[in-house]
Amino acid sequence: MSTDTPGIDPLLALRAPQDPACDVFLTGTVFLDIIFTGLDSAPVRGTESWARGMGSSPGGVANMATALARLGLHTSLAAAFGDDHYGEYCWDALEQGEGIDLSMSRTVPGWHSPVTVSMAYEGERTMVSHGHEAPAPSAVPGQAGAGPTETPPTAAPNPAFPQCPPRARAAIASLVPGRSEPWVATAARHGALIFADVGWDETGRWDLDALPDLAHCEAFLPNAEEAMRYTRTDCPRAAAHALAERVPLAVVTLGAEGAYAVDGRTGAAAQVPAIEVEALDPTGAGDVFVAGFVTGTLADWPLADRLAFAGLTAALSVQEFGGSLSAPGWAEIAAWWQRIRTLDDQDPTALERYAFLEELLPTTARAWPLRRAVPTIGFRQ
Repeated sequence: MSTDTPGIDPLLALRAPQDPACDVFLTGTVFLDIIFTGLDSAPVRGTESWARGMGSSPGGVANMATALARLGLHTSLAAAFGDDHYGEYCWDALEQGEGIDLSMSRTVPGWHSPVTVSMAYEGERTMVSHGHEAPAPSAVPGQAGAGPTETPPTAAPNPAFPQCPPRARAAIASLVPGRSEPWVATAARHGALIFADVGWDETGRWDLDALPDLAHCEAFLPNAEEAMRYTRTDCPRAAAHALAERVPLAVVTLGAEGAYAVDGRTGAAAQVPAIEVEALDPTGAGDVFVAGFVTGTLADWPLADRLAFAGLTAALSVQEFGGSLSAPGWAEIAAWWQRIRTLDDQDPTALERYAFLEELLPTTARAWPLRRAVPTIGFRQ
């Protein structure tokens, strides 16, 4: 995480004494990610492949939490952590390294951390994961500052599915067909804006009515294939308009074409093209996109600016390896903006799309290119 550029609070002008201390709440599974990069091709059975790069970082829901925190949002994460070295490392990296509130999280005695090995090549990735579902706890943290090696005695529900999440401006949920998470309705009832994505429907039904928590959502952010299947349309833009009849904000990611969004309240639509970059590792890019869009929404930016910012942060992330490792902060965004305007081949009209950044970014930035990732779980000081 960058420390040499002053932190930016994108919500500073909107904050009031009565506001919740938490900007964004989220919950899910934290993985220890081990990422191999610099592979020329997929591993071949019966052979040994050597990667030119490697990194380790907290993954899973930690990708989203880190992306939010690096953009200046006060982030609270409820998750189970293993009581092994991986779990201790992940806890420390998130709480001390990123400033994420883990008071709703807990360490599970005798439970090992889920692990994902990710191999990046040809702009894509292949992943192998292992883990077991965290057992239901007899107690979860109710105290801020609880460390990763203890389980505080306050009785409460499983933090992976909290019944009483903290009061927050927003919450992020992953919708699963046929399943409702009670905490989502509770968070919405307490004033949080719910942002949701969705995974592949293994049932093959693709039924929006099978996503009961969609009714609580402020914004729904599927990719183009998911959106078209759920709406029975053959065009991502038509799918976005159909989804906007169900949620106030429908955002459909279009891959290399950027993203398209429809405001269901006003009928306004916006599309922003993707930024062309050389992708090193796409791990976590979708999480970074959501984090950028949440930031712009909470800051009350115009819809097109939100899409542009989300796309920019995602584009910056794929140029680094790892999920949470690659999430950009304001230092990276400032460095990109400073550099991009010095290139002779830039279209002035395209640059104008990001002119809104001028008022947000620091006047000084780190030199480009920026490198942040470290090749191991951590060196001893």
